Amino acid sequence: MNLILLMPDDCPQTDLAILTGRRLQHVLAVHRAEVGQTLRVGMVNGLMGDGEIIRLDEQELHVRFQLVQQPPAKLPLTLLLALPRPKMLKRILQTAATMGVERLVLMNSYRVEKSFWDSPFLQPDAIRHELLLGLEQARDTVLPEVILEKRFKPFVEDRLAALSANSLRLVAHPIAEQTCPRAVTQAVTLAIGCEGGFIPYEVALLAQQGFVPVELGERILRVETAVTALIARLF
Repeated sequence: MNLILLMPDDCPQTDLAILTGRRLQHVLAVHRAEVGQTLRVGMVNGLMGDGEIIRLDEQELHVRFQLVQQPPAKLPLTLLLALPRPKMLKRILQTAATMGVERLVLMNSYRVEKSFWDSPFLQPDAIRHELLLGLEQARDTVLPEVILEKRFKPFVEDRLAALSANSLRLVAHPIAEQTCPRAVTQAVTLAIGCEGGFIPYEVALLAQQGFVPVELGERILRVETAVTALIARLF
């Protein structure tokens, strides 16, 4: 935890936060902090700064803070991700937040198992928890936007054009003829399939919306590895 994230509900005063639970335990066990020490803190979806510990025991952490610094800029990236296995989803949510993805669309595809959509990991609180872990790692405060799209064809045909407007549109595909570009300086909408990738029909439907198939080389990567590799290559 490289940043202690604060919530408005933590703050009985405008410059005072009272923390319990996971964040308190982290400060006690990992930071091994004491009264008078300074922690790096940030308000969720707000500014960052320093917080001085004014009280610390096994029940509560009291921090007097001053927030003056803007969080790091988000990548101009909308990531369209065919819903992966629940355990993999947790790691990808953290990765997306850590790497600065601006918007994440979890969508259906032919190879997505129907049971995945019933996972408790898709509950709003569960998604938010994983995103917060990613923000803490990266020293960021701004949560990515997360959208759930359970019907592939209506989403691609009816809503994707507006969502991806004025961006470079790419779909990761292992047998694509074009290599993924590097160091892109414009907004990007990137589609990545689940295990097994998109079927040809889905690639063709995305192509109708201006998505260009691109590849990363001969090796076939796990989805979570591909997400990291593609984002790092693009930006």
